[in-house]
Amino acid sequence: MALFNFTKKPNQTGVLNQDLESFLADYSIEVMPRTAQKVEDFRAILPQETRVYIAHIEGTPIEDMVATAARLAKEGFAVMPHFPARIIKDKATLENWIAQYQGEAGVDQALLLAGGVTTPHGDYDSSMQLLETELFDKAGFKHLHVAGHPEGNKDIDPDGSMKNVEAALHWKQAFSQRTGAQMALATQFAFEAGPIIEWANAIKDAGIDIPIHIGIAGPAKLQTMIKFAIACGVGPSLKVLQKRAMDVTKLLLPYEPTEVLTQLAQHKAKNPDFNITNVHIFPLGGIKTSATWVTEHGGKSGIPAQIVEG
Repeated sequence: MALFNFTKKPNQTGVLNQDLESFLADYSIEVMPRTAQKVEDFRAILPQETRVYIAHIEGTPIEDMVATAARLAKEGFAVMPHFPARIIKDKATLENWIAQYQGEAGVDQALLLAGGVTTPHGDYDSSMQLLETELFDKAGFKHLHVAGHPEGNKDIDPDGSMKNVEAALHWKQAFSQRTGAQMALATQFAFEAGPIIEWANAIKDAGIDIPIHIGIAGPAKLQTMIKFAIACGVGPSLKVLQKRAMDVTKLLLPYEPTEVLTQLAQHKAKNPDFNITNVHIFPLGGIKTSATWVTEHGGKSGIPAQIVEG
């Protein structure tokens, strides 16, 4: 008997949503070392070569991060660990992290971001400072992803504007052009397609052509979703969750990202040059729950790396 069901789920008309299936191709997902420990075998829940980000939360030993990366790489996945600038003490620490990831897990891609802490632990405050070290280029990293903020970021722009966020995007655009780095914007999650589309179009019009990997929250209890949304500073689209919470008939039902992803997928189908190229799943309700949902809706065409028999 298969440990996991990889059947695609048809919509209400009994027809698979081909736009959504296409939009979910090459999706990525995120884990932490402590949540990875709860998964017996990632090959039973994720398609082969799925990109798996490893979130580095303050206080997590680098040894745990590297061990998780090595395990995922051994199981056949493309590993992309976080490098949060504000918890990296100095250049020597950064070099050491890179060397451990490469030596033990063969890592050649990374997500560089400021990180969630307010006060830097050392020399770095932003992903731009990490990029300026040129250590990732010297180490032969093939993909360098950086953060994107469709609804702004109060830590970066306390006044609620997009001024500093936009300035950072232009810096990253210039860096990608002068270095040839294969970059992408991995964004914070949002819940409403309209503002996401407006933001993506706006940065493209401003000359930013870095591909966007849009962050989407996977299925979770509504209360859990609201808690994470507030903690992560999600802005205008939070009202989508708040409106749902006011409907007693929906309050106890889990949130699923079907509506927002379907709308984005339809827009992509009508506008092939739309600069959102990939979907990144934040598994707020658990990685198995999110992986199941994506597979049922055609992500990676609903095909696992292997179906474990038992």
